[in-house]
Amino acid sequence: MAEVKNIFDIAGRSMAAQMVRLNTVASNLANAGVVTGDEKSAYRAMKPVFETKFADALKRTGVSTVDVADIKTVLREPEQVYMPSHPEADENGNVFRAAVDENEEMVEMLEASRQYQNNVEVVSTLRSLMMRTISMGK
Repeated sequence: MAEVKNIFDIAGRSMAAQMVRLNTVASNLANAGVVTGDEKSAYRAMKPVFETKFADALKRTGVSTVDVADIKTVLREPEQVYMPSHPEADENGNVFRAAVDENEEMVEMLEASRQYQNNVEVVSTLRSLMMRTISMGK
């Protein structure tokens, strides 16, 4: 595990984690309307699993950040739809729609985007404060 060093490291790791979250949302939305003739091959939504990473001196500093530990598939079952004219329909005329809730994914996308923007604001503010501190010394 890489060491948690400073506020830039904390914000950068958080931004990277939110980017993974946004990428899984994009993949889920891209596959939302996909149908297949087999329940096992139907697309299932993916979700990142976050893990808190603590600085070595946590008890002294309280510094922590987040990393993506894994990406798991959601256990939701695909929706069975009767479409006998579909080329991939099974012998009963059913196809299986991807197990993706578009509304849930849109909320996830908005939340991840806002978290990413918050971290950009932290980095921008810190950079601005550092520049003002440097200019005070001149």
